[in-house]
Amino acid sequence: MQQNNGLDKSQIISFAVLCLVLFGFMFYFQRNSAEEEKVKAEQQKTEQAKKAVTPTPAANINPNVTPNSIQVSNLANNELKLEFSSLGGQVSKVELLKYKAYDHKTDKADLPLNLITKNNSSYGFQFKDKTGKIVNTKNLVFSPVVNGNVATLTANYNGATIQFIYTLNNNPKAELKDQYTLDFKVRTQGLSNVTSDNKADFIWDYQVRNLEKGRAQEQSHSEFSYAFNNYKDYDYDGRTTMEEDKETLNWIGVKQQFFSSVIESKAGFTQSKGNQEAIEEGEYLKKLNFEGFVAMNGGEFNQDFTWYFMPLDLPLLKSYDKNFDEILPLGWSFIGAMNRYFFMWLYSIIAGWGISAGWVIFLMTIIVKLILSPIMYKQHKLSAMMKVIRPEIDEANAKFKDADPMKKQQATMEIYRKAGVNQMAGCLPALVQIPIFYALFRFFPNFIDLRGQGFWFAKDLTAYDDLIKLPFKIPFLGDHLSVFALACTVVILIYTVMTSGNMQQPQQEGMPNMKVIMYIFPITFLFFLNTSASGLSWYYFVSNAINILIILVIKYVILDEKKIHAQIQANKEKPKAEGKFQKRMREMMEKAQEQQKTQEQQRNKKK
Repeated sequence: MQQNNGLDKSQIISFAVLCLVLFGFMFYFQRNSAEEEKVKAEQQKTEQAKKAVTPTPAANINPNVTPNSIQVSNLANNELKLEFSSLGGQVSKVELLKYKAYDHKTDKADLPLNLITKNNSSYGFQFKDKTGKIVNTKNLVFSPVVNGNVATLTANYNGATIQFIYTLNNNPKAELKDQYTLDFKVRTQGLSNVTSDNKADFIWDYQVRNLEKGRAQEQSHSEFSYAFNNYKDYDYDGRTTMEEDKETLNWIGVKQQFFSSVIESKAGFTQSKGNQEAIEEGEYLKKLNFEGFVAMNGGEFNQDFTWYFMPLDLPLLKSYDKNFDEILPLGWSFIGAMNRYFFMWLYSIIAGWGISAGWVIFLMTIIVKLILSPIMYKQHKLSAMMKVIRPEIDEANAKFKDADPMKKQQATMEIYRKAGVNQMAGCLPALVQIPIFYALFRFFPNFIDLRGQGFWFAKDLTAYDDLIKLPFKIPFLGDHLSVFALACTVVILIYTVMTSGNMQQPQQEGMPNMKVIMYIFPITFLFFLNTSASGLSWYYFVSNAINILIILVIKYVILDEKKIHAQIQANKEKPKAEGKFQKRMREMMEKAQEQQKTQEQQRNKKK
């Protein structure tokens, strides 16, 4: 956050806009009671839809099925370890071998990273037999046979044979993208004698497991993601009921903070819908339910699918050429491009030098500051110019204290014009900071290269540090204090004190004291940063510390107030052409004055 010495009105407005944006971030991503009520209301609206896709319980079709009778078969390669259950012929366990999950008991990332385990994922194909009975393959018992890298699971229903054929590439020399891919074929024989349906209803129930340290952050990043229009278009849904009844989905996935489970249909899913429900505590973060139809030809169901269980690593996602890279929430348009082509690139270049992640962020901050230094120089030069003409502004305010506010504003603008001060220049630094802040807000908690990277007392730069644990919970703050967030808040306070000393206070009665607002802002920023990625707090600590140094260097080394005063006096001597903006402002004020005079004359005539 960057502030000026002697902020003018336009700067105050731009600062207020920035505050509103940042406040919006804080309240949007913090769990509060209002949001909970909203989620509950949405759950009630979708309750009927959820009941409509509830499958027939397994016991009704296979009353003899017990946990001990369920068989498990396995496939594995360098990246994935998979288990398949004979009940439903489903993938019942998915472990990503190169990654670890966070253990809240030990405060370490040392658990096996299982995207699927303990029945948190359940899927099947649902249809009606000719008697009208609903059948879901998730309730059928399959017989498993494993041959090399192929697992074939076969079930029988009223004389019809249903086969699920899973193939995992276990060639150690295969491309990385192929090792996170599970080929899934469905083949039937005799199903046309059992059902007259022309489509099967794919139903997938998924509970997102808590794998990361920052629960609230991971929960906010857990959502549906899907592609349509022949993989060209992408959409996501994290908070509402999903309705895609007109599009054919190429793939549907459940995205978590750093990993995703995706199923692709070669024929596509039609009439898709889904809903989700947040889980407030425990092992799981969200419940997601999806339903979409897949075509059956002549009563037989022979379709090809592909499962992807993959980390959200941008080069890996792009290698599939299926629009998977959109799953990574780096921001829209310019924001996303800034992350993809600048911040990620810059991080990779510096990390290649072999230094730790924390020092990579430190050097990134310095580079960004160097790039923005011309803007900062102009900002502080404007601040110095405003300080020099402050006596004239105060004199004008005193002179027109009891006059029409329009006259006071006109007098102030005339002083700016004669001094050669461009008021709008004060908005630029604040406007530049907004997209950078939002890009970094997206970058730090979603960049998988930072996952598990510690720095000083932060064990993971994509999550908060909780060196200071509290014996109770504070609303919006939680049960801890982040040292990085505290340090960042202190530095912002120091920077605010240094830059607000020459701020001109509003003369009108009832206007808020801007100094007080500026001091309150860093405190509110603490609530935002306390549960955010510690990498973000570290970046802004370094950024604001550099800001303080820059102010001192500019003030005592670069800028000379005497020279600035002389330049302003020289500007006053030169004839000034009225700019378009100034001309419009003057004309607007003159028009407003004329209208005001007309209204006063009309009121006097009525009297």
